[in-house]
Amino acid sequence: MLVVLAAGGVAYGVVLRNTSLIVGMTVLCAALTQRLGGVWKWLPIALYALAFTATLVLVKTRPEPWSLAGALALILGLGLLSIREGTKSRETEWLHDTVKALEEGSVKLGEARDAEAIIRAGIAILQNLRVAPHFAMVAYRRGTPMILAARGAFEPFIEQPIVPSDNDSRSVQADHWVAEEVLALLKRPQRKTQLVVNIYGRATQHLGLILLTREDREFEADEKSVVESFARFLGAQLGQVYAIRELRDANDLTLKALGSALEHRDDDTGGHTQRVMTLALRLAARLGWDDERLKAVRWGAYLHDLGKIAVPDAILHKRGPLDPNERASMQRHVTIGYDMLQDLHFLPAETLDLVRYHHERWDGGGYPSGLRGQDIPDAARLFSIIDVYDALVNARPYKPVWSRERALQELRRQSGSQFDPQFVDAFLRMMSEQDDAKLVR
Repeated sequence: MLVVLAAGGVAYGVVLRNTSLIVGMTVLCAALTQRLGGVWKWLPIALYALAFTATLVLVKTRPEPWSLAGALALILGLGLLSIREGTKSRETEWLHDTVKALEEGSVKLGEARDAEAIIRAGIAILQNLRVAPHFAMVAYRRGTPMILAARGAFEPFIEQPIVPSDNDSRSVQADHWVAEEVLALLKRPQRKTQLVVNIYGRATQHLGLILLTREDREFEADEKSVVESFARFLGAQLGQVYAIRELRDANDLTLKALGSALEHRDDDTGGHTQRVMTLALRLAARLGWDDERLKAVRWGAYLHDLGKIAVPDAILHKRGPLDPNERASMQRHVTIGYDMLQDLHFLPAETLDLVRYHHERWDGGGYPSGLRGQDIPDAARLFSIIDVYDALVNARPYKPVWSRERALQELRRQSGSQFDPQFVDAFLRMMSEQDDAKLVR
């Protein structure tokens, strides 16, 4: 409405041949239309040009040079104002889109639980930032730089290892040549302008690169700043995930070493821990258990006999049957081991359950709690089959080696009494398929 009134004021100024009124109403119209954007911002210029021309026609006199100069100055000033406001509007829009992309992306990054999910979220953020049509994220996999995610012209090269083109012996983590090799994958027009940003984790741990290219203008300072800020945030997320992974790997190695050291008290030939861990993981994977449960089983296999450290050698290596007191001492190893692990807060509950309950029986006749059937935790029910099988097919102070067939027959006989029948069936099928595979080979 105000724009219409201002335009009417310009027209009325023409009728009155009042230059001041025309100029004043034109400036007012310009102030009102700048916020509207689009073609509206050019309305005051067109309106003033028409008004000035109409005034000349009505006056029917030759305009003075200063009058023409003033009109041109006003038109030029309005044009520059429109251009400046248009630029500011685009910058404001870009800033709004950038903030929105980073806000939405930060939520997805926060929800990511592994490096692959973080990289997928990161590539989505870069796409939403719309800084460049072609971009790639390069990270190191077992020391070799690879394009792990990309968009645009880089996309065909995802999962491609990056190696020096001249086959020299440069360090694979010298990021300058890595960037050069990645950029060389594109055609020259596609990489006319380039932006390379390093990704760092903890301290100066170099995790990878972000590379962006486009065919036209150079990257502006604001664009570089946004990408660099994003790279710092991405590096912090990846660094945290890698630190957790390193801690878990260290935990795994420590528990494995502990299990291997302990087994030498109870296993003259060694190898029991590795054997039961391998078979237990195969059976758990066959049953469809996820990675977290597999980890719990693996750690439980390492630690299942930890409590035997408190069992005297005379009992542990006795070649004859144990008397009631000795048997009670031996059976306490599961609760001792469970208690010893209570301060290791990173251990999952299923690992602790396996250590405590892997000598329970399906019929309720086991120890330490006399649990029955489904009340026995899954990991303990599964591992009890593996533990007994390995004890049967390997020599022990109290028994000779059993044949594989005899051991499997014993498991079948104890199915439904000592062992979970469904787990036994799965184990027997697994072992049978292993035999068939050997025959085929």
